[in-house]
Amino acid sequence: MKDNSLEGTVSDSISNLTSLTSIDMSENFLSGKLPSVIGKLWKLEDLDLSENRFEGEVYEVFNTMNDFPPIGSGNCSSLRTLRLNDNKLIGNLPKSFGQLPNLQFCFMSNNRLEGVLTEEHFTNLTNLKFFSASKSNLTLRVSSDWIPSFQASDIVIGGWRLGPDFPLWIQTQQSIMNLDISNAGIVGEVPTWFWNLSSQICFLNMSHNQLIGEIPTFSISDSSMGSGGPWLIYLSSNNFSGLLPHIPTMVTELDLSDNTFSEGLTSFLCDNKNESYMLEILHLGGNRFSEEIPDCWMNWPELRVVNLGENKLTGGIPRSIGALSNLKSLDLKRNKLSGPLPSSLNNCTRLWKIDMNENELDGNLPPWFGTLSKLIVLSLRSNKFDGELAPELCKLNELQILDLANNNLFGAIPRCVNNFTAMVNGRKEIRDGDDEMDYSYYVGVFRESARVATKGNMYQYDTILSLFTSMDLSNNNLSGNIPMSLTSLVGLRSLNFSHNQLTSSIPRDIDKMKVLESLDISNNQLSGEIPQSISSLSSLSYLNVSHNNLSGQIPVSTQLQSFSPFSFTGNKLCGLPLVKRCSKNPEVENEEEEDDDNEVEWFYVSMAIGFIVAFWGVSAPLLFIRPWRHAYYGFLDRKWKSWHT
Repeated sequence: MKDNSLEGTVSDSISNLTSLTSIDMSENFLSGKLPSVIGKLWKLEDLDLSENRFEGEVYEVFNTMNDFPPIGSGNCSSLRTLRLNDNKLIGNLPKSFGQLPNLQFCFMSNNRLEGVLTEEHFTNLTNLKFFSASKSNLTLRVSSDWIPSFQASDIVIGGWRLGPDFPLWIQTQQSIMNLDISNAGIVGEVPTWFWNLSSQICFLNMSHNQLIGEIPTFSISDSSMGSGGPWLIYLSSNNFSGLLPHIPTMVTELDLSDNTFSEGLTSFLCDNKNESYMLEILHLGGNRFSEEIPDCWMNWPELRVVNLGENKLTGGIPRSIGALSNLKSLDLKRNKLSGPLPSSLNNCTRLWKIDMNENELDGNLPPWFGTLSKLIVLSLRSNKFDGELAPELCKLNELQILDLANNNLFGAIPRCVNNFTAMVNGRKEIRDGDDEMDYSYYVGVFRESARVATKGNMYQYDTILSLFTSMDLSNNNLSGNIPMSLTSLVGLRSLNFSHNQLTSSIPRDIDKMKVLESLDISNNQLSGEIPQSISSLSSLSYLNVSHNNLSGQIPVSTQLQSFSPFSFTGNKLCGLPLVKRCSKNPEVENEEEEDDDNEVEWFYVSMAIGFIVAFWGVSAPLLFIRPWRHAYYGFLDRKWKSWHT
């Protein structure tokens, strides 16, 4: 009954089918409580209810365990495989879980389990080989000298509370090959015995703990070599320090990001020049590496992901990176790299992502970018690139995120931007069986991500990266018009052309960009009115058109009037949310302004005329009529004598 789009609940009456040996209802839409079958179907060997929507307490499936005959009676449960992963189950495992002596494979990851497990929960699981219950809020509380009754090959319990001490019981698992104890609250140094044991581990995940110290050189035991791999090592987000450890050529994924490794990369990358490594993912971001990036990448031909971001690396980008023909993701952001981009990068035609923001790279944007036809993310913000935007950029029709902000680019925005087909469709099309830009052998362990400036802030996108589209050309010296073809990018979600020298008007058919969430065209020289059509952008949650030469009334809509007045200041605009009101009839408003100006002018003219008339009205008789003049002077003479007597 697997993958049949089944819905509804599963009745407990299924437990009447006492001869059943296998139940597989996985990959459906079943919901409700788990059926209580384990305690009744003694012949049941395989139960798979994974990837459904079951909810409620996980103990429901064990509810009739008390009906079992005693262990050793010969009639105990035959269950060998139990799959309950990827549901919505809650609660803790009952102690009766430990009464399944034939259980070999148990999958319970991706639920909402919580509670404390003790030694009693594992008492009789003597045949357990594979136990996976990661991404739950469970705590394992056992004594320091606990020796489990099983010898498991796979223990995947990432997210459990195991610390603060390193779990000593792992030393007893001599057959272990896959171990996930990530995000477990473990603090301190890793015991030496564990590094010896790790030589047989194909998949090791101890990321997101507080582990310290240096990591010795990894090795792979002869017994593990025969397993065929893959060999994956994830030790990110700890406090490991010192030099990078050398790794065997068979390791395919290595994540040592967000630690405190220091000095250079030369020893790690270049010491074994005669070896050909199988490494596909190399993540060393967020450490303290300095010096230049060494020029010996030809030793690592299988690399698909290289992340050296957020270190202190200097110098130029070495030409040998162009030898990585399988490269899909190159992240060198937030270092101190300088110089132009090497032309050899045009050999990396499978690239999906180039992120080199916040460096000191310079020169023109090379026309050969157009040959990287699969590029989805191009982020070169905050460098020293100059020159015009090459029309060849428009050949990147799968580009979803273009970030060239904070450079010295000049000239016009190419009219061919409508060739960015992915910004029209609004999402990446999955190719070659890739799962949403997920590179790791284990889906979800290493997923592509990008930091995007939008809505006035920086955001990290990973799981929904394939759905996001953005164009940021802000803080350059771009001039000319906003191309009319821009509005054909109907799948674009974020647009930032602020702090340039763009002129002319806002495109009137901007309403075509229905999913636009963020629009910033502030600090330009745009003129004219804000198009009325902008009021129909229902998804718009951030808008900034301030400090332009825009005029007229701000279009009326609930959304636009809800923005801050600072989004519109520095223009000749009126209407809410600004304080300045608009006249209903602009012509009448102009006439009134002219009348006011005329009234002011005539006021001063009248004052001048009145002064002249009054002055000559008094002075003329004194000048031309002698008796009046003698009488006036005689009056002044008498007044003068009276003041001095």
